[in-house]
Amino acid sequence: MKKTVFVLLDACQYEAGTRNLGYLEHMVDAGQAAKYKVKGELPSLSRPMYATLLTGLPVSRHGITCNEMARTLNCDSVFSMCKAEGGVTAAAAYHWVSELYNAAPFRIPEDRIWLHSGKNIDHGIYYWEDMYPDSHVLSDGEFLRKVYDPDFLMIHTMNIDHKGHQYGCGSQQYEWAVSTVGCLLSQFIPVWLESGCHVVVTADHGMNGYGIHGGTDSPQRDTPLYIFSDLVETGRHEDIYISQLCVAPLLVRLMGLHPSKTMMDMDHFPILFL
Repeated sequence: MKKTVFVLLDACQYEAGTRNLGYLEHMVDAGQAAKYKVKGELPSLSRPMYATLLTGLPVSRHGITCNEMARTLNCDSVFSMCKAEGGVTAAAAYHWVSELYNAAPFRIPEDRIWLHSGKNIDHGIYYWEDMYPDSHVLSDGEFLRKVYDPDFLMIHTMNIDHKGHQYGCGSQQYEWAVSTVGCLLSQFIPVWLESGCHVVVTADHGMNGYGIHGGTDSPQRDTPLYIFSDLVETGRHEDIYISQLCVAPLLVRLMGLHPSKTMMDMDHFPILFL
């Protein structure tokens, strides 16, 4: 099983990511990463997309229809599939991730740091305030990686979404939040690659100028997808508009797990594998 780090930049709109994630864009140009443009599923809301991204299922199938639906999923996910094949999982993420994949409701403070859980996510450090610094989330994730050596690690940042809701996309505050997390990633990604990990960076949804997401237009749905892997053809493939449903089977294939019957067949997606 090949270790994989999955970074979810909450509400990182495609155009904003392209403008401000300078290190990731450089790595694409340098032939060290692949970049795709993702058409997000609907509704373009956080909790439903946290479920879609890691199960490969649309909302109509996994049943998490809105942010207010706090329950645990009962379908295959990247976490459960990794565990089923003897792998170790970890997450530094917003507490909704814990509710979806481990247990609901989330209990403060009992579930803030939940290690050796026996659930789908073995080791987790969770936060519940949207302004929890991205620098802390990434450091939490790196702690989990170094101490527990997970086969699958999810790191989920929230500051882009927080500033987007306050000021809207295109605002100085929103753009600065994207740029800031990009700078942080430039410090962590080289370490993960040096350790032999695949790295995948994407977002759950975008944001419009009114500070809203959940709807159907491109600012609310379109997100970037960066893949650092020796299994994937590098370079810019942004002319290929891929479905968000391909992220879970992509992660499964990178890790070398047996595919789930509930996920779409990766052979039907236009991501270019070597």
